Amino acid sequence: MSHHLNGENYNNRLLIGRYHEIGLKGGNRWRFVRQLEDNMRAAMADCGPGRIHSEGPRLMVELPAHLSDELAAERAALIFGLQNFTISRRVELELEAIKRAAIEAARGHENESFRVRARRDDKRFPLNSLDIEREVGAAVKDALKLRVDLTHPELAIMVEVLPRAAYVSAAKYAGPGGLPVGTGGRGLVLLSGGIDSPVAAHRMMRRGLRVDFVHFHAWPLVTKASQEKARELAAMLTRYQFHATLMQVAFGEIQREIVARAARPLRVVLYRRFMMRIASALAVRVRASALITGESLGQVASQTLDNMAVIEQAAALPILRPLVGMDKNEIVDQARAIGTFDTSILPDQDCCSLFVPLHPETHSRLEEVEQAEAAFDIPAIVEAAIAATERVRLSFPSPAQPEIELRN
Repeated sequence: MSHHLNGENYNNRLLIGRYHEIGLKGGNRWRFVRQLEDNMRAAMADCGPGRIHSEGPRLMVELPAHLSDELAAERAALIFGLQNFTISRRVELELEAIKRAAIEAARGHENESFRVRARRDDKRFPLNSLDIEREVGAAVKDALKLRVDLTHPELAIMVEVLPRAAYVSAAKYAGPGGLPVGTGGRGLVLLSGGIDSPVAAHRMMRRGLRVDFVHFHAWPLVTKASQEKARELAAMLTRYQFHATLMQVAFGEIQREIVARAARPLRVVLYRRFMMRIASALAVRVRASALITGESLGQVASQTLDNMAVIEQAAALPILRPLVGMDKNEIVDQARAIGTFDTSILPDQDCCSLFVPLHPETHSRLEEVEQAEAAFDIPAIVEAAIAATERVRLSFPSPAQPEIELRN
């Protein structure tokens, strides 16, 4: 038995995470498992966990005595790659010890019905899974007078028999699924402060992408509300990957220059093309290989197929659009599920609503747009925007105030 579990700071309580998609990775599985372990260490950095290691298709995390089940579960729910997890008690490989642990686990829950689910990975244990369920179920029923319900139990007790110990839990939590952040490369999210882009970021992080953020704002032409929202949203999303950089780009003066030099219907497309150029240059500086947007086909004027194609031509990197086929209701549902919706709908004045023509072009042509852009010193505009960009370094578990730099 691990020396950690015999020490005064540990009480044989473990968080056991189980993964599914990682198990399909064949010869590369070790890399995904190692990143999963690293991410769990980062999520628990301020909690003082004991040993974190993998055992078969499970991630085993020794929990300190002072850490509540609730906080441990809250942190594990942030770990992409976990299909589900339990907070389990480790006991000796002996039936009576398993029974006692199951009774104690059930005693802390106010339920009238239960069932026992057992998995025997160690075939040397004298009882098979069905026998374990019967024996442990009978002990719990007799001790606590609960009703057995094999179909819709209020409480599910789980027993896992592994080679060195048995583990008993009374609740299984759903994990976020996906792949561990850090296994899919690096991207830069264009974070607008609205509903869509945080959902897009979350979906790509769930596929293993580590992201940073860029927000285009119009201060001092408008208030700082959109910047504050972007910082709050970026901080919320950083919980899933523990470190990120938010880059705040002043875009209002660029918009004013476009208004002064370009035909009114093309303004929105030109805004977006300049954003793509600036974002591409910033992405190179944070070693990102793609840009991520919250675009959904046909949602607004800049998101028609023709306009997206013209806008994409200005980007120096691939653009990933994870929401492109989703409708607004689906996006709103996901925003609520990940907790960003209430922040996203706070009122603000962002650059996307500044100097927008009444009838923007919905079917722009590349030749026409490039002709309009000939009036601008594009490299100088991009370089000036990058030089004035404010960088905010975010971390989770986070310090009281994020670290801010005024220049790249």
